[in-house]
Amino acid sequence: MSNELAEQKNGELVSTLSQQGLGEMLKPLIREIHLFDSFVAGTTHLKDASVLEEIKEGDKLTLMREENKFDRNAIMLITENKKKLGYVPEKDNIVFARLMDAGKLLGAKIQKIRRKGSFTQISIGIYLVDF
Repeated sequence: MSNELAEQKNGELVSTLSQQGLGEMLKPLIREIHLFDSFVAGTTHLKDASVLEEIKEGDKLTLMREENKFDRNAIMLITENKKKLGYVPEKDNIVFARLMDAGKLLGAKIQKIRRKGSFTQISIGIYLVDF
């Protein structure tokens, strides 16, 4: 089946959904809108610093809101392996927290990794996932 929406008859749509799944059918309709460039904060405070050796440029990150007594707009950055990498910096997170709290789906991609001695600087791009 091509990646276009078409009228289906006699239960063909239900059959197609069963075979491919709704997510696969919607993939062509999903786009990522680049919102902002930032960096990962809090990498020096990680409980499991091995995550810094596992990441690479181009990796996708999941943004997840966190209840945090220091920052009410805290947004964690999680790797594809479900490991905590750090946070969206506090100076940048208020708009993204509001978007997420309103039900918008945001993601991030690692743009550049610079290792400076024991410090790792990770540049990211933040994206709105639009349907």
